[in-house]
Amino acid sequence: MSARGGHEPVMTREALELLAARPGGTWLDCTVGAGGHAAAVLEATAPDGRLLGLDADRRALELAGERLAGFGDRVALRQCWLDDAAETAREAGFDGADGVLCDLGVSSMQLDDAARGFSLQREGPLDMRMDGDGGGETAADIVNTWAEPALADLFFEAGEERRSRRVARAIAAQRPFSTTTELAEAVRRALPGPRQRVHPATRVFQALRIAVNGELERLAAFLGRVRAALRMGGRLVVIAFHSLEDRIVKRYLRGASDGEGAGWRIVNRRVLRPGAEELAANPRSRSARLRAAEAA
Repeated sequence: MSARGGHEPVMTREALELLAARPGGTWLDCTVGAGGHAAAVLEATAPDGRLLGLDADRRALELAGERLAGFGDRVALRQCWLDDAAETAREAGFDGADGVLCDLGVSSMQLDDAARGFSLQREGPLDMRMDGDGGGETAADIVNTWAEPALADLFFEAGEERRSRRVARAIAAQRPFSTTTELAEAVRRALPGPRQRVHPATRVFQALRIAVNGELERLAAFLGRVRAALRMGGRLVVIAFHSLEDRIVKRYLRGASDGEGAGWRIVNRRVLRPGAEELAANPRSRSARLRAAEAA
């Protein structure tokens, strides 16, 4: 969320530069969200650039459709999970794209909608499903049914929570949980300490969201398939927001660019971070990390 109160896409200038966005061509935004990055790409590629916006979140696609309506038939939108992006692009006639953008962050509209269950500061159901279609395991299912050791492993591996066993023990002793604030308070009590800038339950909520949506597995599958969606010389730009995602992207691109004929040339060897001006205007950008590669 920007200081002005609306959704603010992260590192837009850097993303456009590394995408080599220019008039014409075809472009994919694989996590279109509310359409902020997509609008910037469409403006940079006017008058005839075409963009396909993809997202697992149906509500996000509705908002993107409203925001991007002025671009007419230059934009198309489809609902799909990240790991299905390349196949969906082929079916929609957008294979051989000039650039692919993937912003892995949870958007402000998702965090600020208590009914979605992503926020640990607003009371809502423990849901956290990105697609919002009512299928699959919820965060409540995980915290209320998984064995204590499995919860501890999840919080340690997907949340990088060092005191995962203590948290899992507290959850197992106090469950069932039905709301986000109930769980957040239980974690806060389990992790006493001095007042912190980041809520003590942040890592636990991250781990639950990752598990509910299979985020790391989907990201790895996406990286293995996205090359097929790009033309030779097309660019892939990925914006990650925590070390687990960024590590997957970094290792894949470095490994895939080292072998002969592996299919990628790394564009920026050092990860890019938001500048001071963006951090001041949009504090939620502080954890963003951008990497880019070119199809070779």
